[in-house]
Amino acid sequence: MGGGLVFFAILAVIVFIAIIKTAVIVPQKTAYIVERLGKYRCTLDAGFHILVPFFDRVAYRHTLKEQAIDVPPQECITKDNIAVSVDGILYMQVMDPAKASYGIGNYLFATTQLAQTTMRSEMGKLDLDRSFEERTSINAAIVAAVDKASDPWGIKVTRYEIKNITPPRTIRDAMEKQMRAERPSPRASARQRSTAPKARSRRRSTSPKARGSARSTRPRAARRRFCSSPKRRPRASARSRRR
Repeated sequence: MGGGLVFFAILAVIVFIAIIKTAVIVPQKTAYIVERLGKYRCTLDAGFHILVPFFDRVAYRHTLKEQAIDVPPQECITKDNIAVSVDGILYMQVMDPAKASYGIGNYLFATTQLAQTTMRSEMGKLDLDRSFEERTSINAAIVAAVDKASDPWGIKVTRYEIKNITPPRTIRDAMEKQMRAERPSPRASARQRSTAPKARSRRRSTSPKARGSARSTRPRAARRRFCSSPKRRPRASARSRRR
């Protein structure tokens, strides 16, 4: 009796382990890659699945959601030979789990490196001033290049966003000085605003007096001109000239 109980207990444990290994529940927006004896067999979608014990196994697990990957900062040389630090965020999604499993070893690392190299080439085509304005075109160029290269891996790159473009400290100081020189200081603008109403009131108050003084001086000036002008002598007649 004792040996029979031990046998049934061992058999129950083996059956339990086989059920755990064979019964697979795949969550929503997730895909499992199943291999049979080391070879690709199928891709399991969301739901309940049963595998063949001791032959099938889940080799890879992929999420089908859109993923946001942080691209670390890197040094880029612009067209005018200025080193800037650029970082960004790459958005991507697994479209074919089988290609993502067997097409490349680590698609996350590969797409990040490809985005960095494309960023260097795009920044090298622009000057520092234009790099701040052409963010949209740079993002579109990176998305097109990375999406084309990652298509054999079953990856779809949806978008790329530049977070920061950080120039050197000396360049930032020069840009701040230039901005301060072009823009008036807040104190000067406040003084101009405060003095503008006073100047207008002064002009309005002095304009009637100036008009009155101008009107009063006009007759005097005319009299002075009339008195100071020399008297014209009458012209002699032709007969007197002959005589």
